[in-house]
Amino acid sequence: MIKDTKLAVLIDGDNIPAKYIKEMMEEVTKYGTPTIKRIYGDWTKPYLANWKNILLENAINPIQQYAYTTGKNATDSAMIIDAMDILYSGKVDGFCLVSSDSDFTKLATRLREAGMQVFGIGEKKTPNPFIVACDKFIYLEILKPSDDNQDGKGKKKESNVDKITPNVIRLLRNSVADTADEDGWAFMGDVGSLILKKQPNFDSRNFGFEKLTPLFASIEQFEIERRDQSSGRVKLIYVRNKVKKA
Repeated sequence: MIKDTKLAVLIDGDNIPAKYIKEMMEEVTKYGTPTIKRIYGDWTKPYLANWKNILLENAINPIQQYAYTTGKNATDSAMIIDAMDILYSGKVDGFCLVSSDSDFTKLATRLREAGMQVFGIGEKKTPNPFIVACDKFIYLEILKPSDDNQDGKGKKKESNVDKITPNVIRLLRNSVADTADEDGWAFMGDVGSLILKKQPNFDSRNFGFEKLTPLFASIEQFEIERRDQSSGRVKLIYVRNKVKKA
């Protein structure tokens, strides 16, 4: 993560629930500094009225876009035009596109072709083409804690986290193997980076784990090793595939 990465955060106001904005903006700061923050919508519509205080609290600039015809989302075009203007201005290093709409797939692809980092944020209903067009895609559902999503002990209910399927385990094992040294050990940071390249929407939080290491540790098919750095201040974490017994 580059702390001084400048990001343009562009939000599809017609497509994203207001309740997620606070947690979403906190998530964005993990990847860079949001220097441009804009949200697009037809603010004359009554259903967008509850955005006012949220936008003020998070210093997000609302961009008015009238719906010219019924059944067409005019905010998409406005976002795309603004994104290209920002790209050519040279003021940012990356973009955060907040939408669950596949119409932004081509935009994400074009921005990456121009050397921009592209982070996507949307709901789990987001179509896969938009997800894979981003460097990383984060689901809104994992950002906002909800009483409805927790049991009496404060843990997430099983129904609200993804299951660790054989396909997930295969992805993890292959990624470890692809980055491992001659002894089979792979640095966890390298494994995580490779997983994201293969599957941009992969996030340990989707499975109920805050970090990648606890996710690996919960699966019997992996070994975890913590090694001291020369400075002794931080331990480096390595992972290895356990050999399958015949």
